[in-house]
Amino acid sequence: MSPTSNAAADTVALDKLKARIQALRAKTIANGCTEDEALAAAAKVAELLDRHDLSLSDLELKASSCERKVYETHRKKRIPIDDCIGAIALFCDCRVWREKNAAGDNIYVFFGLPADVEVAHYLTELIDNSVRAELGRYKTSIDYARFRHQHRHLANASFALGMVASIAERLVALKKSRDQVNASTGRGLVVLKTSVVDAEFGKLDMRLRAPRSASRMVSMTAYEAGGVAGATLAINPGLDGGMKRRDE
Repeated sequence: MSPTSNAAADTVALDKLKARIQALRAKTIANGCTEDEALAAAAKVAELLDRHDLSLSDLELKASSCERKVYETHRKKRIPIDDCIGAIALFCDCRVWREKNAAGDNIYVFFGLPADVEVAHYLTELIDNSVRAELGRYKTSIDYARFRHQHRHLANASFALGMVASIAERLVALKKSRDQVNASTGRGLVVLKTSVVDAEFGKLDMRLRAPRSASRMVSMTAYEAGGVAGATLAINPGLDGGMKRRDE
């Protein structure tokens, strides 16, 4: 197959992946999905990404160009997803960093192969909305009502932090499992993709700083409630792309 044919095939495969993601987005984010639907979509998109990668030859992957894709937070301060963004990038074999846009809002910039940054953006949007939805539900709970009014801001932040920490941990575990499955095919997809992204990133001549770790006050009650919300569903992408609760 000629380089032109390879590029055309890659474009068709990427367009199909984007179309599937848009269909998932329409069913989840845009229509206010339940937690079950949101995490089922996350499992499905992981399966789609793996299928896309396996459909490409080593030559096609090596010839791929990296792209940037920006996730807008519309916030000048950090948001809960900040503590999960590194796990999302790892899950999608991307680089990610935080910048300020012209309005002074924080943005996350994903850098990697086209399919990977597309999925990373979608998962960020999915998780961001899921955390907001779960926090809204937590605010109607009896446990939340026990907090004094002046302590509720801390409870909100603690719940969100606990939830994203739980999701990040699960994404890292899922990534390890996916890599083991993909390695069983005999192809070093992860190593190959990493080498492509590293080479392209090196051309940017950027110097990224590791974020400073800041101590935070948390309500352990709210933090643990967030952890439960984040761990309620086991993300196990399989042939059916389905989800099951841990207690089923």
